Order: sequence, then C-alpha cells, then structure tokens
Amino acid sequence: MIAAEIRNEILDILSDIVPDEDLSQLDDSLPFREQIELDSMDFLDIVMELRKRHRIQIPEDDYVELNTMAGTVRYLEPLMKDIRPS
Repeated sequence: MIAAEIRNEILDILSDIVPDEDLSQLDDSLPFREQIELDSMDFLDIVMELRKRHRIQIPEDDYVELNTMAGTVRYLEPLMKDIRPS
C-alpha cells in the first residue's frame, strides 16, 4: 500500500469506530483526539482492527506514533508496503 491507500484504510477504520464523526475535514497534522471524539478504547479498536485486517502488530510503546493521521501513515507505510489494497 502507498500512503494514500493507507490513509483511506485508516479513514475506513475510523468511520466504523466513530460513525457519527465527519472525517472529511480531518487535518492530517493535528492529533485525532483534538478533532474527533476518540477515547482510549476507540484508539485500541484502531490498533486491533489493523491487526485483524492486515496482521500488523503495533507495540504499545509505538502508540504515540499514531497520534495524527500523518504520523499513522508514516508509521504504517513500511509495515504495509507489500499489502495490496482490498
């Protein structure tokens, strides 16, 4: 997957987790929690969904890298480079 595909995958996961949020105006450089209603359980749901969909293991120490969309894409890009979008 390339960066744009990873971003779309994260948006798809977010739309399942917070279906009432408008994700169309999401600023990739701002923390998710400043823009949408995400609690710690929602955040863990994102991590678990990535594991379920793509078998990606994200160590708890790396969660800070997933604070923003830009950080999430940057972190996931090398891990998802060989995955074909569904």
